[in-house]
Amino acid sequence: MKTFALGGVHPEENKLSADKAIETLPLPGKVYVPVSQSLGAPSKVVVEKGAIVKTGQLIAKGESFISANVHSPVSGKVAKIDEVIDASGYKRQAVFIDVEGDEWDESIDRSPEIIREISAGRDTIVRKINEMGVVGLGGATFPSHVKLMVPDGKKAEYLLINGVECEPYLTSDHRLMLERGEEMLIGIQILKKALGVNKAFIGIENNKPDAISHLKTLCIKFEGIEVVPLKVKYPQGGEKQLIKAVVNREVPSGKLPIEVGCVVNNVGTAFAVYEAIQKNKPLIERVVTVTGKSVSKPANFMVRIGTPVSALIDQAGGLPDDTGKVISGGPMMGKALTSLDAPVVKGTSGILIMPENESRRAPQVNCIRCGRCITVCPMGLEPVLLAQLSENQLFERTEKERIMDCIECGSCHYTCPAGRPLLDYLRLGKNKTGILIRNRGKK
Repeated sequence: MKTFALGGVHPEENKLSADKAIETLPLPGKVYVPVSQSLGAPSKVVVEKGAIVKTGQLIAKGESFISANVHSPVSGKVAKIDEVIDASGYKRQAVFIDVEGDEWDESIDRSPEIIREISAGRDTIVRKINEMGVVGLGGATFPSHVKLMVPDGKKAEYLLINGVECEPYLTSDHRLMLERGEEMLIGIQILKKALGVNKAFIGIENNKPDAISHLKTLCIKFEGIEVVPLKVKYPQGGEKQLIKAVVNREVPSGKLPIEVGCVVNNVGTAFAVYEAIQKNKPLIERVVTVTGKSVSKPANFMVRIGTPVSALIDQAGGLPDDTGKVISGGPMMGKALTSLDAPVVKGTSGILIMPENESRRAPQVNCIRCGRCITVCPMGLEPVLLAQLSENQLFERTEKERIMDCIECGSCHYTCPAGRPLLDYLRLGKNKTGILIRNRGKK
């Protein structure tokens, strides 16, 4: 069975919402729409307090090369431009909108009809994806149009579509593949056209046999798209791990997938591309899993961007009495929320409510030099060394030890018998090392 070569772990899957069909979450009374929802520079607000906006209307423009437009997910009045605490606990500039009805921009095709013919050319596809604010929905939120702009001297050979969803608990991609599979495949054909490639692979872990079977059947009608079943192993959905598993190519240290002729997109991104090109619809909503062992009604919701997390939790039966943590994302790479008023953003894949007895960290003791963190690292790094260097602020040394290759998967943290907060130190080290590298480049 195909998989990546180095490391990996097998956490309990807990896919509690895998059989829950996507439900449309009712509109909230207010939304808070951060203007920074992609990897890169924040967008510039283009509306003022008191303005009346329609669903799908541009409210913040991405002016930098790596940035993304932000559109109103609702219709109503702009209450204010202020700061909101996001999923990471930081204050971000946001557009606050009081919801009034649901009047959509007239240019958006809201009909349920599936448009199969792709009339847009390459340049139009890239431009529209940029205009519609489409970003990677696998978590990194890299602006999708930038991925399609292959640098001079490089050539894309394969498009890889990530349907792995290896994070425990999360099922939003799984449900999207089952329920919107044809639209997703048309989105893949659009991405292929933009890249000029003939072959696309959809990688899906073997714990989703229904999605594998369904998409294989649909792919009969689509030339050049192949479904690739993969071994269940975390982090199978990492970009470099997926490339190794599917086409057996290794992305060199410090390089991007295009270096080995590959471009990787998430299944949610492919669906968003379909809607952007075929329906002229901006990225204003996404599927979000709300789950946890004590949650009374685990669910997958189609949610408008900017909706407070509390609204999703209420719809899933409310906050359980034994709640210890509420996490944005999955248990391996997600981050604990400091406020349930944090808004859903383009990168929000799930809300995980963990009971108190599972949310406490293991007692921290001295490292016993067992080497487990090194054994499970899918990037071939030495997490224990990198953590020690970060703890002691030796950031020039962390660069030499390739800390920027860390994908923050948390495998080292998960397997450490000493309870060391390895992922925390690795994230700190990556941040500080990245600043060091950027400052050096400015001189």
